[in-house]
Amino acid sequence: MSMMGEFKSFAIKGNVMDLAVAVIIGAAFGKIVESLVQDLIMPVVGTIFGGLDFSNYYLPLHGQGTQLALVEAKKAGAVLAYGNFLTILINFVILAFIIFQMVRIANKTQKPKVEAAPVTPEDVILLREIRDALKNRP
Repeated sequence: MSMMGEFKSFAIKGNVMDLAVAVIIGAAFGKIVESLVQDLIMPVVGTIFGGLDFSNYYLPLHGQGTQLALVEAKKAGAVLAYGNFLTILINFVILAFIIFQMVRIANKTQKPKVEAAPVTPEDVILLREIRDALKNRP
């Protein structure tokens, strides 16, 4: 089979299409969670800690102070943007918790798989019938 034929066979499998849909929905869901964290949660957390904006927390690596906004500080030199990292970390924790809950609920709603009893081969059944017939013979 040619490489193009193999690719077509791979691409039209149901699992690949399901994965593509899941990635697209996951990206959209990630944006929703990102907005939730940046627009709703972090302002509340910032207010609790005295009205601070975590996205502008950084440590300059070039010796200047932290009076500049993060964007300006990055232009001036290298910085450790730990406030931005904190925001992304909270975003990840919330997203991971929501996905965990979704998987947990999905697992609870699935019916447990009942394994069928193994089917006895026909020749074994026939041999048992012969054995039983020989036992009952006078």
